[in-house]
Amino acid sequence: MAQSSARVLTLLSLLEARQEWQAEALAGRLEITTRTLRRDIETLRDLGYPIDSVRGPGGGYRLGAGSKLPPLVLDDDQAIAIALALQTAPASIAGMDESLARALTTLRQVMPARLRTTTDDLQVTALRNYWEFSAPPISASTLRAVGSALRNRQILAIDYEPVDAGHASPPRQVEPYHVLVWAGRWYLVCFDLGVQAWRILRIERIRPRTHPGPSFTPRPLPQDDIVAYVTHNADRGDTPAHWQCLGSAVIDLPASVAAQWAPGGSVVEPVDATRCRLTLGGWSWAGVAGLYATFDADISEVEPEQLRDAFAALLHRAREASASQFPRTPAGQLS
Repeated sequence: MAQSSARVLTLLSLLEARQEWQAEALAGRLEITTRTLRRDIETLRDLGYPIDSVRGPGGGYRLGAGSKLPPLVLDDDQAIAIALALQTAPASIAGMDESLARALTTLRQVMPARLRTTTDDLQVTALRNYWEFSAPPISASTLRAVGSALRNRQILAIDYEPVDAGHASPPRQVEPYHVLVWAGRWYLVCFDLGVQAWRILRIERIRPRTHPGPSFTPRPLPQDDIVAYVTHNADRGDTPAHWQCLGSAVIDLPASVAAQWAPGGSVVEPVDATRCRLTLGGWSWAGVAGLYATFDADISEVEPEQLRDAFAALLHRAREASASQFPRTPAGQLS
């Protein structure tokens, strides 16, 4: 009975992972006969899972859209994965800490004793590293409004919180297309109807004005690779992270290149086709200078003075380290 139940759970996982399965391939994956597969399919149907039969050569199955949510059934690996995810989820959404803790408690209550013991053995304390460049938390209500507009292809009326609190921006109407999370930041790719241009907005700065409005007809995306469009785009609403040391310099790299490799919490501003100004921070001036060095490009117009001093100090240390590795002769030549 236990083996049969475990097999049915695996069958459910496979059906959820792929839109459609050919019957013989599914039976082969489970190492059972097609007759046994049919019995297991009927077991899932009896539990309330809508599984459709697919006609055609050999026949097949797919998980249909149900009118009600059947009992949640997880195999061992899925239950452990969810428990770990709940413990290590970053605090990106405001007010989610308590909900995550309650969800983990609920999950543990319905786990078999053997699984509960395993998850107890895997209790994790997630610590923030200084270089994670955490972003401001996002309102859950904002996410719900954005998600609803995305799902239903509806225009979203918003206020977009400006970087400078003293300069209010006018309301916007946008067509939302994609949400991407990168370097701890949540981005919305949308088409701004007011300026008739594509925009990348930081979701924590979005304030929905009303419920999603009328529907819209999707237009071609600005780039086929939407991930590259965001990661290579300097104009994505980024703001400097709150570091005790914050510096700025012009680097001899195109803005699209710097935007791809700049750490979260930094700002890239194009200067011309081959240069950009990069603003970033760290817990020490030497750390900030070290981040600039990772770009392996010429640097100029460095601000503030403390950052220039840090570059000079690093240069002195590098020369000292080089001299100790390759000592010079009295004549000044390397030995």
